[in-house]
Amino acid sequence: MSVTRRFKGYFLHGLAVLLPSILTIWLFIWGYNFIQENISVHINRGLVHIFALVTNESVEVNNKDIRAYLLDTKPELENNEAELEMRIKMPENLRKARIYKLKRDLAKTWVDGPGSIAGFLVAVIAVSVLGAILASYVGKSLWRMAENFIMNTPFLRRVYPYVKQITDFLLTQEGQKKLFSRVVAVEYPREGIWSIGMVTGSGLNKVVKTVKEEFLTVIIPTSPTPFTGFVITVPKKKTIDLDMTIEEALRFIVSGGVITPEKEQVKEISGS
Repeated sequence: MSVTRRFKGYFLHGLAVLLPSILTIWLFIWGYNFIQENISVHINRGLVHIFALVTNESVEVNNKDIRAYLLDTKPELENNEAELEMRIKMPENLRKARIYKLKRDLAKTWVDGPGSIAGFLVAVIAVSVLGAILASYVGKSLWRMAENFIMNTPFLRRVYPYVKQITDFLLTQEGQKKLFSRVVAVEYPREGIWSIGMVTGSGLNKVVKTVKEEFLTVIIPTSPTPFTGFVITVPKKKTIDLDMTIEEALRFIVSGGVITPEKEQVKEISGS
């Protein structure tokens, strides 16, 4: 074996080992940064604002600090020294300058510094608490009322059900069981070619009554994006139930058939 081919083999093997870990870490980092930039930063600013309102009396400020506050909030005073000096002496601006200075100092740590993780933790705890509340009887009743309001709102009802279907499928086992009941093999797109499908229903009523036979509605996902595919109605007797969970079927599809459940792997048959 040449050095080039050996190097290529080692490189591809190393890439195959490292890439899943790298992509997993990248995905978590991307998710963390997304939450920090779009949610946590606002929580941190709110915490800083509340803390500044409560503890500002302990902050010492001078005329220079009040001047900095006024020029930052009212830049037009820069060209009006008399008005600026008059506002510096106003008692209400003294308290506002304390809050301004405290918020500016706190933001260096709690918004732009290492303390910014506080907002992330608050967001995680808040979502967990909300989940616990919505899991209760009262929470479910309140959320049902909120969903009824959304479904009766002209524009929201055209979007919300589809978004909810996707999130339920991705985040809850109940959503997956509701959408996909079991995994089957079906001859599609023609006889002799077997595809993995997921049963979503028991066929169309008109077809079942006309043909007088049991049917299944099956979605044939595409690889590597299983959330798109083809929906077919096929006689039940022409499908084969597979000993695979929904998660195993999705991994099989996303990996292009590389990740096969051990119980479905074909054992090598030795020749006679």
